[in-house]
Amino acid sequence: MFIQTESTPNPATLKFLPGKAVMSNGTANFAEASESARSPLATRLFAIEGVAGVFLGSDFVTVTKTDDKEWDVLRPQVLGGIMEHYQSGRPSIEEDAADGADAGSDDDDPIIKQIRELIDTRVRPAVAQDGGDIVFKGFEDGIVSLHMQGACAGCPSSTATLKHGIENMLRYYVPEVQEVRAVE
Repeated sequence: MFIQTESTPNPATLKFLPGKAVMSNGTANFAEASESARSPLATRLFAIEGVAGVFLGSDFVTVTKTDDKEWDVLRPQVLGGIMEHYQSGRPSIEEDAADGADAGSDDDDPIIKQIRELIDTRVRPAVAQDGGDIVFKGFEDGIVSLHMQGACAGCPSSTATLKHGIENMLRYYVPEVQEVRAVE
């Protein structure tokens, strides 16, 4: 098994491409080890000292390290953990529910439909390239709330991405949008 590694705009995060499907649909974000019980893959990676976060995408795994560890030491351990996981034959996640699936009761609102469509078709594929995801959380009083995951969470350029990229695009296509904010 050959696993490719890509850097991300976030220096604390690397993107690992195992060459196999990771998630069959959606994404899963684990900001700490205590959240990873439903994912054998994330649990295995959190067992490595220095792993601070794990994000599972369709065909990639994004790992965030602690500040006191260096990628030169951590990268081979993470590669080994991913390889061991795939050799075990266990699923990446034990339930089909994924964090990346937007839950929403406002699906009949045409403005929210348009915002979701733009995020799903233009924003999410772009941030997936960098090993992250952005999830729509709401729209109220002209403000779009988005949750950043994976490499996007804590990335030094995430504010610029939100304000100069996503906000400008949404304001262009949806005049009702006045601002975009990151939420936890």
